[in-house]
Amino acid sequence: MSSLKDLRLFTTQPHHCSYLSGELAQTLFIDPAFQLDKSANSRLTELGFRRSGAHVYRPNCRQCRQCISCRIPVARFSENRRFKRILKRNADLRVSELADISGHEPYLLYKHYINVRHADGDMFPASPEQYASFLLQRCEGTRYYAMHQGERLVGVMVSDELNNGLSAVYTFYDPLQEARSLGTFAILWQIEQARRLGLDYLYLGYWIRDSHKMNYKIHFRPLELLIRQEWLLFD
Repeated sequence: MSSLKDLRLFTTQPHHCSYLSGELAQTLFIDPAFQLDKSANSRLTELGFRRSGAHVYRPNCRQCRQCISCRIPVARFSENRRFKRILKRNADLRVSELADISGHEPYLLYKHYINVRHADGDMFPASPEQYASFLLQRCEGTRYYAMHQGERLVGVMVSDELNNGLSAVYTFYDPLQEARSLGTFAILWQIEQARRLGLDYLYLGYWIRDSHKMNYKIHFRPLELLIRQEWLLFD
């Protein structure tokens, strides 16, 4: 296991917040030279860090604490009526693990997703270089799961397998199939995958109450939130 004892941390200058209009954000990054193995990734995730490509970071804003790490205790989770309908609606999909997602088809799906759903975000416009640095950079335990409708690729989930859970790194999918709720289906599938692997949690990254893009996570109950470095259960 890579030791966290002497880990160097770096803080960015204040910059425009991607999630809350009018707010300034600061980000704490671990040393890019640090060798991120599965155990270190697990411990850092438990402490509220998040992996994005080769970077591992945590919000470090001076006057705002809205970014709250959250995770689903999978043994206690049960689908409500809405979630059951989404699972039924997507029963025709086939999910399989891919060795990598460097091919043309996954990239085109990613580009379509970013350009339709996130044209107002800092990942727009999508490019092969951005895609490679964001999603093709992997660490020990990274898994790629593909969603197929027949022979057609309709979604990709990128997950990190940790010591005690799965971390949902990123999901992209066909943005025109809104009726399927593919983003929600991807979370429900990863909950079941964590159970199959005998893991305790699905980490969802940050819940942000006042961000319409990030507040959906609160609907997955029970949910644990990292408050003052303590994981608290919310039913």
